[in-house]
Formats: sequence, structure tokens, C-alpha cells
Amino acid sequence: MATQTGLPLFVLGSGADPHSEKGVECPGELPPASDPGLVERARKAKEALGDRLFVLGHHYQRDEVIQFADVTGDSFKLAQQAAARPEAEYIVFCGVHFMAESADILTGDAQKVILPDLAAGCSMADMATFDQVEECWDALEDAGLAGQVIPVTYMNSSADIKAFCGRNGGAVCTSSNARRALDWAFEQGGKVLFLPDQHLGRNTAVLEMGMSLDDCVVWNPHRPGGGLTREQLERARMILWRGHCSVHGRFTAESVDDVRARIPGVNVLVHPECRHEVVLKADHVGSTEHIIRTLEAAPAGSSWAIGTELNLVKRLAQTFPDKNVSFLDRTVCYCSTMNRIDLPHLVWALESLVLAQDGAVVNQITVDDDTAHWARVALDRMLALP
Repeated sequence: MATQTGLPLFVLGSGADPHSEKGVECPGELPPASDPGLVERARKAKEALGDRLFVLGHHYQRDEVIQFADVTGDSFKLAQQAAARPEAEYIVFCGVHFMAESADILTGDAQKVILPDLAAGCSMADMATFDQVEECWDALEDAGLAGQVIPVTYMNSSADIKAFCGRNGGAVCTSSNARRALDWAFEQGGKVLFLPDQHLGRNTAVLEMGMSLDDCVVWNPHRPGGGLTREQLERARMILWRGHCSVHGRFTAESVDDVRARIPGVNVLVHPECRHEVVLKADHVGSTEHIIRTLEAAPAGSSWAIGTELNLVKRLAQTFPDKNVSFLDRTVCYCSTMNRIDLPHLVWALESLVLAQDGAVVNQITVDDDTAHWARVALDRMLALP
């Protein structure tokens, strides 16, 4: 295929400082995402790569990117879909860094996972670094408590943290199976260290498992000893990491009150990454896939205010025009790091693969063998849950 070169394409995030999500090279201005030339270039590049290419699109991606995805879904579903396509040499993951890591862990050695922008990170995942979690574990050992603690990490975490859980008898969970993962963990020990999203951990423990808020403490990695006394750790059943989603954490109880006042009879549907007080006021709570299924089954004419990422909410409103779908908050709230994957970056990644020589692949995400092994152990424990 002769690749069009008339339109210059300068890609932000083609390089990244590994110590900073914000560290990117900016060699020039991006062309407008709406430029029809980019759409045609993406189409031609994808056609040229054929079955060698498999494009994954997370639900929170922009429509301009989603239109080129072979499958859409949440992070773990997409990684599983990639593993089910061993014939695909190139897996282009339109998501964020931890998602691409999971895909690399689950796919074969011959498959290459590409993230169109290396700066597409996840603020929640970055709130729990390996060194911080090791320091927490050392403190639990010094307190004589580590033997009672099972670490469970949310899928929205780095491969290092998944591997930490694998090495220390723990598991991974998703927002859909957090209850099952915690039930399993409490069968293994008397306490759980839940990483990195405090809200999902708290909401699951209190609203689904019958614990009290007093059973939960929050470990702050920026304070000595996590900001907790030994007595607090001894009493706690859930040790929640001080992390959160920058999107879902924006919704407030006032957001719910405001939308109910504005839209009579509205159903409030939120993600369990939202704050506890928001979840308490909502009518329905569930994962991204649950939110989509709920809208699919909702009666025509019903009104819904949805507390999750705005790209998905807009897409749901377009998909279900017979229902009144609105964003829970008045403030526009995209996932800023997810939105780094835009059409110019996707075009650059695809065209680079078409032109790749001597096995050179741009922005390949790789997880070292030891980390991948132990992360896979933690993932397999999750997959073995009933």
C-alpha cells in the first residue's frame, strides 16, 4: 500500500519520561482530528495490515477512535479478546498503559502490543507504586499482621502491583467480581489490603458484604505508617489504599440531588468507583458493562443520569435515542489520559506498523518475564473464582 504522506502528522507522546505520566515529546502541532484525510489514512492502513492487526477500543475512547476498533469493552475483556486472537501479530490497544500491560501478559510471545501514545496512563494506577506498596507490606510485617493480610488489586493497577499480589498470595479483581474476590480473600486470611481504589473497596465491603465503615481504614502512602496506628490496623478488616479515579471521584452527593431536582423521575446509575456517599444516593450501581446492559434493558421514555466517563455517556445517549440519557454532573468530565489516544496517534501507530522494517515496532508495551509470571498468577486466581 502506498501510504499518503501529503498531510504532516506529528505525534505527541511518541516518547515518554518513564518517571512522569506528563513527560512527553512534542515535536509539532497535531492536525485536526476531524480532518477527513486522517480517517482515510486510518482506513487504508488497517486494510493493508489485514488479519495481522487487531484493534481494541476501551469504552471511554473517543468516537473517532472507536470507529476503527475491532472490539470494544472494558480493560480485562479486551485483554482476553486479544489473547483469543493468536493469529494477530499486532494488538493496538486504544486504552491506557495498565490495560496494554494486561494484554501483553495474556497474549503470546509472538504478538506485539502497541499503545498509540505512551503518555496514556491512569492516574488511579499511578497512585500505588511498587515501592510504596512494598513499604506498606514491610510495615504490616513489622506490626506482625502481614500473615493475616491478603492483597487484592483492582484491574486498574500496574503489572508490578498485580505481580506483588501474585507473589503474596493475593489476586486481581474487576469492578464486576470484586465481591467474589473479597469473599475468596477472607477465606484465606482475616484482613484484606485493597489496591489502589479505596472507593471500590469500601463500597463492596460495606454495601455488598455487610461490613461497617469502622471495619475500613485508609492507608495513605504519603504519611509515615500510612497515617495509621498499630491498633487501627489490628481492628481493621479492610485496609484501603488511598487511591481513586479522577473521573468517578468528581461526582458528589450534591450532583445526585441536583439532577433529581432538574429531571423528575430520573434513575441515577453510577459506577462503584464513585464516592461512598454518591453510591448511597444512587438507584443503581455497577460496572461499565453493567451500565450498558442496564440502559439496553431500560424502557423507552425512561430518564437516566449516569455517573461515569463522558465519552461513554454520550455514546449511550446516541445509541438509545428513545431514552433520556444525561451526564450526572453539570461539569464536563472526560478521562484526560484516556483521551490522549486520538485519531492522529492511531493513524501514526497504524502507518508505522505498515512501514515497519527489521521488526521495529513503535510504542510496544512489554512486561518482563518475572513480573508477567506473578501477575498471571494473580489473574489466574481471579479467573478461578466461582
